[in-house]
Order: sequence, then structure tokens, then C-alpha cells
Amino acid sequence: MLPGSSTSLTVLFHGCGSHLKLMECVVDGTGGGRVKSTTSAEDRYIVLSAKRNRRTTAQQVASQFLAASGKQVSRKTVARRLRRGGLYARRPVVCVPLTREHRTARLQWCREHQNWTEQDWACVLFSDESRFSLSSDCRRRLIWRESGTAYRAENFHETDRYPTCKIMVWAGSMINGRTRLHVVANGTITGHRYIDEVLLPHVRLFRGAVGDKFVFMDDNATCNRTLAVQDCLDSEGIQRLVWPERSPDLNPIENVWDALGRQVAGRNYPPTNKNTLIRALTEEWDKLPQQLLDNVVQSMVRRVECCITLHGGHIPY
Repeated sequence: MLPGSSTSLTVLFHGCGSHLKLMECVVDGTGGGRVKSTTSAEDRYIVLSAKRNRRTTAQQVASQFLAASGKQVSRKTVARRLRRGGLYARRPVVCVPLTREHRTARLQWCREHQNWTEQDWACVLFSDESRFSLSSDCRRRLIWRESGTAYRAENFHETDRYPTCKIMVWAGSMINGRTRLHVVANGTITGHRYIDEVLLPHVRLFRGAVGDKFVFMDDNATCNRTLAVQDCLDSEGIQRLVWPERSPDLNPIENVWDALGRQVAGRNYPPTNKNTLIRALTEEWDKLPQQLLDNVVQSMVRRVECCITLHGGHIPY
């Protein structure tokens, strides 16, 4: 057979018993199997196209390839070439946008707390508000990325938008303890409501139980930073942990919210209205293992180190 030519071969294979099976395959004259529809150089072009725009679909890559080479390939062929090139369709990590100023502030804050030990962080009550909805974001916008690269900058999807919410809740957690889950009526909270519904009935109790080493962490929401709130903290002797803006990934309670949402979604009878959602959130909050809450607080040492390593950028938490 001449080099570069192809032929059809019929090969006999022994099967079970006395049966024989026939298989016909196409070879390319070099000892290989079926002739590929694209060359190695074309495969590299397909992978490079996906890396240049990671939000493009396999069909769009196929169209770009057709325009560039005049050769038509299917969407499935493109997907196979991308997988062979180490790219897989995955949902991008969603995180808040960070400016240069945000990164600088995050880096400075982490350097200031770099020497804090697990014992230091154990005295901090981490708190936050979170929204839970009966419906979830079902849009599945995928990107092409390599395994283990979810937190690379090119694979982020930064957004300030929140899904439509039905219930807003507040809670705090620390080593060996947690507050009750507080449901915020009407889904909004002001400085005075923050004092009456959060600080006095919840945070003040932990201050009394922990003692002078107690530190309270809340974010930079407008309602949390009013003068009335600061006066209340001062009058109760509650030390507040200064918190860098745009840093939910540094707050371990965000991981607790994720666990809570998974538990509610995994119930045998998922909530179907506002009342059942409130009941499900409250019940599942009480059921969360304390070890889970302790583990995420103990991760603060690693979070701070990781943020320093990434120069104030997004961290994989």
C-alpha cells in the first residue's frame, strides 16, 4: 500500500462459542486507525480559539473554524478536541468585582492579620445577611477551562447582581457557637433595626459569654456602619473587626450559607412558599454540624495567607 493512501480491511475476531464477528476499519497507510477530520495544527487552533474567549460555545468555535479554514466540523468534534486539549465546559466562579483599590485594601488587611492564630480567630463572631429564594438561577452559562483552574482570573464571572430573593436572614457563627437564625421581615434592614433585632438580642449575649476577648465581625453594608450602630457597640463594649470592602470570600460564614442552602434544597419535601421556606431555613440551620462551623473559622489562617499570595485577589474559598 502506498504511503498516504487508505484502504478498507476486513478482520476476523473470535467471539463467544462458534460465532465469528467481522469488523471493518479505515486505516491511513501509516498504521493508524480512522482518519481524523482535523489536523494537529487545526486542533491547536480550536483550543486556542476557546482559550481566547472562554465563554464561546462549541458551536461558535465550529463556526469560527469554518470561517478561518473553510472546513466544516461538528459541534461534537469541537467538544472532543477541546477535551483532548484539557478544556472542559464548567460554570464560572461568581464573585464580586475587585478594583485596584479593593485589592490593595484586602492585601493590607491580610498583612495586618497575618500573625493571627487559630486561637485569635476563635474569639471572632462572624456574621452576615443572606438571601434565600424558592427559585434558583437556572441559567447555565459555561466556560472552557482546564481542571483545577476554577479560581484563575480568566475563569471568573464578576457580578453585582443578586437573584430574586424571597427571604433575608441574619446569623453569626464562631468556634463552639452560633446565634439563632434571624429572619428579617420585609427583606430590608436599617441601622436602628440592626441594633434592635441583631446587636442587642444576639451579639450582646455572645459578648457577655466570651468576655473581653470577644470580637464582632460584620461587613460594610450601609446599615452596619451608621453612627447609631457604632455608638451601640461602644456602649456595650463590643470590639468590632475592621473589614475590607468586597471581601465575602474572606468571611467563613459564606461557606455556611452555602451549606445551609444545600441542606434546604436537599430536603425530602422542599419548601413551596414563604412560610415553609422560613421553617426549612430555621430547622436546617439548627441541624448544621458545629464541626462544619468550626472548620470554616479555622480556615481563616489559610485564607489570609492565600490572599497575600494572590496580592489581594480572589481566593478559592
